[in-house]
Amino acid sequence: MKNHYEMKQEKPDSMDTQQMLQLKSIFLAPYMQLSTALIGKARHAGGNMFRHQIDTLSILIDYGYIDSVLLKASCVHDTIEDIPDFDSNLIINCDSEGPEVYKLVLEVTKKNGEPKNDFLRRIINEGSQKAKILKCADRISNMISLGFVTDPKFIERYCDETEFFILPIALEVDYNMYQELINLIITRRKYLEDSGYIEKQKAGLI
Repeated sequence: MKNHYEMKQEKPDSMDTQQMLQLKSIFLAPYMQLSTALIGKARHAGGNMFRHQIDTLSILIDYGYIDSVLLKASCVHDTIEDIPDFDSNLIINCDSEGPEVYKLVLEVTKKNGEPKNDFLRRIINEGSQKAKILKCADRISNMISLGFVTDPKFIERYCDETEFFILPIALEVDYNMYQELINLIITRRKYLEDSGYIEKQKAGLI
C-alpha cells in the first residue's frame, strides 16, 4: 500500500544554528570510507560512482535534510548494487545506525534480475519517505551529470524515465526537488532539440 507524506515545500537559503550543530554531530567518515570502493566504477557522464555518492550527500544537505541515517545511506547508496560480492555487513556493522542505514540502502537498490521500471515502481508504491527523498537527490545528481552526456538516445530515455517515475516521487515528498527536476528535464530536452535530434526523429531519420 502506498504511503502518503506531507510534502516539503520550503528550501532553506542557509543552514541555521541547530542544523549546523546536528550536522557537526554526524560522523560520516566510516561510510565515506566504504564508498571509496566505487572509485574504480566509471559513470556514463564521466567521473566515477564515488563522486556521485558524495554529490548525492551534498544535495541532501543543500535541501536541508540533516538526518544521520539518510546522509549515511547517501554515502553508500550504490555500493550493494554496483560492487560485485559486496559484504553488506560492512554497512550493518559500521556504527550503531548501521542496520537502519542498510535497510534504507536496500530500499533504493535494484534487486538482481529486477526490471528497472519495476524497481522504480517499488519505490513509488512501497518506499519509505527517506527512500523517496534519497532517490530524488540521486536523480538530481544524475540529471545534472546528464549535461555532459552526448548520446541523444540515452538522454531521451533518461528524461522519459525521470518524468514518468521520479517526478511523482518528488511531488510527493519535496516540491523544490520536483521543480529542480522539471528544470533539468527541460534543459536536457532543449539540448536534444538544439542538436537536431528531435527534427531527425520526426523525419524518420533516426
